[in-house]
Amino acid sequence: MSVLIDTPIWSLALRRKQPDPQVAEQLRRLLKANQARLLGLVRLEVLAGLHRPALFAQVRDELRVLPDHPLTVAHHERAAEFFTTCRAKGVQGSFTDFLLCATSDLDDMPILTTDGDFGHYARHLPITLL
Repeated sequence: MSVLIDTPIWSLALRRKQPDPQVAEQLRRLLKANQARLLGLVRLEVLAGLHRPALFAQVRDELRVLPDHPLTVAHHERAAEFFTTCRAKGVQGSFTDFLLCATSDLDDMPILTTDGDFGHYARHLPITLL
């Protein structure tokens, strides 16, 4: 089973001086089993704001083992649809979040995240959280 990895998971495992041991272990298991999937927009979020060049290079190189999960027009259209659906219910979120939701739905993959917003999305969208 492939799993979409959200930005906070990568951040907890790669960007901190003291990685979260449980998150890092879960991510390591998914990577070893070739089950972790990365969206290009999530890659951008993880790398953005890394002010130290050495840390940027380290995290960039660690992420390079994963190609970007391929997206189509349908993914972006579904993300826009999900954005509109949630907004009509009073639930706001980022474009990245809704692109993850669209990919979860269209490609039948659960999302691994620590972001509580996904619990709100799941009440209105056909997504699966790990």
